[in-house]
Amino acid sequence: MSRIKSNLAVLSLLSFLVFASGCSIKSMAINSMASTMEESNESILTDNDPELIGDAFPFMLKMIETLILEKPEQKGLLVLAAEGFTSYSQAWVAVPAGEMEDVNLAAARAGRMRAYLLFVRARDYGLRALEVDYPDMGTELAADPQKALAPTQEKDIPALFWTGAAWALAINSNKSDMMVVADFDIASALLRRVNDLDPAWNEGAAQEVMIVLEAATAGGQGGSLEGARAAFQKALQLSQGKRIGALVAMAESVSIKEQNLEEFEQLLNEAIAFDIESAPEYRLPNILSQRRAAWLLDHRADFFIDYDENSES
Repeated sequence: MSRIKSNLAVLSLLSFLVFASGCSIKSMAINSMASTMEESNESILTDNDPELIGDAFPFMLKMIETLILEKPEQKGLLVLAAEGFTSYSQAWVAVPAGEMEDVNLAAARAGRMRAYLLFVRARDYGLRALEVDYPDMGTELAADPQKALAPTQEKDIPALFWTGAAWALAINSNKSDMMVVADFDIASALLRRVNDLDPAWNEGAAQEVMIVLEAATAGGQGGSLEGARAAFQKALQLSQGKRIGALVAMAESVSIKEQNLEEFEQLLNEAIAFDIESAPEYRLPNILSQRRAAWLLDHRADFFIDYDENSES
């Protein structure tokens, strides 16, 4: 509650000072607000109400964009925008759009396009963050991703991760556009660079992404299902049982691809049985993962050719 009150107080102060104060005071208010926004991740991750956070996200994102207008080269804000737009678009736009496809195809298509545009916005903020230290990064990535990323360091991991994630998810949301899909190698290179720099980053977050990436590029595109399984084991180890995203990623990316229904059900049931309160620091992402697991189980027949809805698993 104290953090919420603090955030509201800063918001009120900022909205007044931006229009009524001198430049030096305005700059101080913006710096204070930027710092508060960058530190607000904890209150989001620990929340138990996805709808509340989803409703609040657009306001927070527009506030971040307002701050960026005043501080266009503040790397922390640019990374925060990339992270925020990616997270919001995936959890509250792309996933719901995919899940409504059987019910309302037109709405699902509109949702996917909206998600695509938000992911592109996130990608562009991520690129701007990288270009603070590497001014020609966008151009160099298009020419030679490996060469462009070679100078990057551990300090660049958040920018690399969220740029790569946003780019990959943008491609996934608009797979019918071959010009968009052609950039997959760039998105893949960004995410693999994170894994090269620090495989243990963010308690296994990089490994959760590698599960999906390895499975997506299996079969001659540089990845493998074996690599996905190895990333899954690393993700479990690094998360120390606190996050269940790897269970869902494994079921959705590998078990379906191998048509392994038994494994699919075992992984998702394990995710659903997880005690959310055993890891309060990841309460929100775990709740979202459980919701996704339940939906996937309910739609088994859509993913497994031999699944018989009338027989017991």
